[in-house]
Amino acid sequence: MNISMAQVVSPPTILVSVDTQTHKASSKPLKRTHKSNTSISTKRKVPRSPLDRTQKLNLEVSPHRAVSAVRLMRIELGGAFADLLNEKGKGSGDNEMAYVERSLGFRTKALDDRDLRLVTDVVGGAIRWRRYLDHLICSLCHDENTFRSMEPLLLQILRIGVYEIVKLDMPPYAVVDENVTLAKVALRPGAGNLVNGILRKLVRVKENNSLPLPKLEGDDRAQARALAILYSHPVWMVRRWTKYLGQEEAIKLMVWNNSQPSFSLRANTGKGVTRADLVTQLNVLKVPHELSLHLDDFIRVKTGLQNVIQAGLLKEGVCAVQDESAGLVVSVVDPQPGESIVDCCAAPGGKTMYMASRLNGQGMVYAIDINKGRLRILTETAKSHQVNSFITTIEADLRLFADSNVVNYDKVLLDAPCSGLGVLSKKADLRWNRRLEDLEQLKNLQDELLDAASLLVKPGGVLIYSTCSIDPEENEERVDAFLLRHPEFCIDPADRFVPSDFITKRGFYSSDPVKHSLDGAFAARLVRAL
Repeated sequence: MNISMAQVVSPPTILVSVDTQTHKASSKPLKRTHKSNTSISTKRKVPRSPLDRTQKLNLEVSPHRAVSAVRLMRIELGGAFADLLNEKGKGSGDNEMAYVERSLGFRTKALDDRDLRLVTDVVGGAIRWRRYLDHLICSLCHDENTFRSMEPLLLQILRIGVYEIVKLDMPPYAVVDENVTLAKVALRPGAGNLVNGILRKLVRVKENNSLPLPKLEGDDRAQARALAILYSHPVWMVRRWTKYLGQEEAIKLMVWNNSQPSFSLRANTGKGVTRADLVTQLNVLKVPHELSLHLDDFIRVKTGLQNVIQAGLLKEGVCAVQDESAGLVVSVVDPQPGESIVDCCAAPGGKTMYMASRLNGQGMVYAIDINKGRLRILTETAKSHQVNSFITTIEADLRLFADSNVVNYDKVLLDAPCSGLGVLSKKADLRWNRRLEDLEQLKNLQDELLDAASLLVKPGGVLIYSTCSIDPEENEERVDAFLLRHPEFCIDPADRFVPSDFITKRGFYSSDPVKHSLDGAFAARLVRAL
């Protein structure tokens, strides 16, 4: 599902200068300003004094809070995606602390497993609840200008503290003291005083059950703004979902997006691993799990994914992390032995691997993607999954490839670049990197890719259009527009391939996060006339 998304949607990043040589603040205050291509600067070298070297290790600062603050800085200011960053950091306390040292100028005590779990919880929660947290912080400041001019690191420390007090119900005064210490060491005493004042005020209003939150009243616009704060989503998403779903269902969707995500593991049958084999390994690792209700190769895991990663089950190709909603898209494709199948925007390759594993040693999946680096990762993963003999990678822009290609294929899957509005539970920061205007750009791209993909389908073959979006303009409306342009295609109902609970009135596959407790996804089977 990757076709140079950076070229389609470019979220704003923020310039910040961090003195990485000492724990004191830079002489220039860190202001939040919008620039086009910036990240945390670590280039300036300043000779360290003996005093600086003795202060490099600070045992007073809570390690999970220092790491969380730096991760949040990297995500928000550097434009990194939270889930990808989290994968890189999992199980690697040394790696995390190296980032802390480079960004703040000191290390804390080593991270243990509990600290790493807390980092995951705090970072994910602070991102999901960002709008809510910022509203509380702004309300508790002396004036709005104090909040608006707050330097980025100080704001992240406050978000962590407010989240821990309000959403995690941690012992409040311990939270206050430890975040004050972090602000004083990482910035300056005055920053610690500000954190102390705001967090202590928060503790008082929380104990009095008088958090300064908006009331759900007024016209539709006013209610949308209130809901956007209460459930921490952009206003445009709230208005859009209220329009399509109604307010009650929109609230349920936002509650789902803010919940701790569960993950699914797919047993790698391409390597001969059965679901029973995977269950045995999870039992050995003492990872709680339950069997998928919809797919024979899948297992749901709520906690313990880090244990799976540390045990090497992913690296060795025993299993893959893949949501059942994506697995059901492959069920809609229905790969059969001997078929030639094109995966049009293949990287990172989850659906490619699953389709290849279902060919039973006969046939080929052609994985097309514009990103050479991601295709290389796909190839390496295919080797560990032992399905590389049934995958051929092609580095190309689908639109150019389709124009010059003379071969037609049995099935063509276009898992199109989309808004990702169905996966906001797992991709916590995605909600803040999407704008309403992006949908128009994406819809144009989706139409272009559908037209290109259709050229690859043989007479009597099948084109499958899928997204990880729940928005009808990216799903049903794109299919309708395509069928008007291409009367040689017609809808093939998907009810033969997935449970009826996932089938819409028009025969499309659709997973609903609230109804099915899965990521939101969509797929349409379109058959080309003979």
